[in-house]
Amino acid sequence: MSTPLIASLPGNESFGKSLGQLLSIPTVDLGVHRFPDGESLIQYPVPVANRDVVLLCTLDRPDEKFLPLLFAAKTARELGASSTGLVAPYLCYMRQDTRFHPGEAVSAKIFAATLSNMVDWLVTVDPHLHRLSSLSEIFSVPVSALHADQEIATWIAREVRHPLLIGPDAESAQWINRVASLVKCPATVLAKQRGGDREVRVSNPDLSLLSSRSPVILDDIVSTGQTMKETVLRIKQLGGPLPICLGVHAVFSGNAYADLASTGADVVTTNTIRHPTNRIDLQSLVATSVAEHLRRAAHK
Repeated sequence: MSTPLIASLPGNESFGKSLGQLLSIPTVDLGVHRFPDGESLIQYPVPVANRDVVLLCTLDRPDEKFLPLLFAAKTARELGASSTGLVAPYLCYMRQDTRFHPGEAVSAKIFAATLSNMVDWLVTVDPHLHRLSSLSEIFSVPVSALHADQEIATWIAREVRHPLLIGPDAESAQWINRVASLVKCPATVLAKQRGGDREVRVSNPDLSLLSSRSPVILDDIVSTGQTMKETVLRIKQLGGPLPICLGVHAVFSGNAYADLASTGADVVTTNTIRHPTNRIDLQSLVATSVAEHLRRAAHK
């Protein structure tokens, strides 16, 4: 049986090489040529026939990445790959999971159906789910939705003295409490009101908790950064210590990172999306799941 292959799309090369080392399988960087008219062409630098191909493409800024990913997945099948899996540490288009206004697309369902037709399995980390209890509700292929709880808890326990975990809204409560349980520290969840994509108000944290603890604001996606920024400013207004802002996915749209860093808070993220704030490594977590999918593929 042929050796599996990890094929990294542009921007994922470093993660791909580390993943290959952990799994002891070869890696290649997919060539993507951009034509002057804006079209793209992908090319595998090695044969893929009779191999289990693992595509690696984290899906922040997805609209510019999705067509090359589609071409890579379909081409692997056309060239005779035994199976084609996708590792997307950050998975996009999960927020629009219902029709909020007449005429809107339910993007999550469309995106999931399209991906399910492209690959045989998917591995991702902490997808942003609201009304969905699991990704299996919209995906028709095996999906592993990994959680960064343990890796985040380990980092907090090692790096922060007397932490207090702060969740920005009610949706974060379950996740915040899981991490707090692992760290064995207190947690509090704030109330949030959103007036628009960049208009956020949060409630005041408990001043008595701030007096003896190091606050860690924890969220899954840092996109505009406004929720974290507003929370940092509230803590500073109350005279509390400067918090750490910790996010799983470093999306950081526009000037979001500069705006958040301007508060003076330390900003920390995992490496699901490459960014200078990456300090929590999830490669081993991902590698374990990929190895399981490859074992299943080999036994089919």
